[in-house]
Amino acid sequence: MRSTEFSVRTRQEEEFVDITEEVRRALRSLKADNGICHVFVPHATAAVAINENADPNIGRDILWALDKAVPKHAGYRHDRIDNNAAAHIKASIIGPSESVPVREGDIVLGTWQDIFLCDFDGPRERRIIVTFVGETE
Repeated sequence: MRSTEFSVRTRQEEEFVDITEEVRRALRSLKADNGICHVFVPHATAAVAINENADPNIGRDILWALDKAVPKHAGYRHDRIDNNAAAHIKASIIGPSESVPVREGDIVLGTWQDIFLCDFDGPRERRIIVTFVGETE
């Protein structure tokens, strides 16, 4: 098992950021060949998702749907502490990680899929940890 990490600076309060190429660079640095790539964000108000890469409206639609399901400032007890309970809930719904197959040194995604950092409490600097388990070059 090998691991590395990189950082992403988000620019908006809620944002989907395509991190696919950064994950690919991380895998190359780990000399990955065949196995599993695990992408994890160690933040309680951010998540990782795999979804469509061709239309940026998909990320906007997901954020819109999450806002409808989890509105900000809806009487959450955690808002009394740091006013970001909705961000924690959204991050829990999406989840902090994704696992992706790796074949011949590259992640295996569908034609329209990419890997996204989902920030629900930005803008901030977010760490992404990439772990590879499998055969190396």
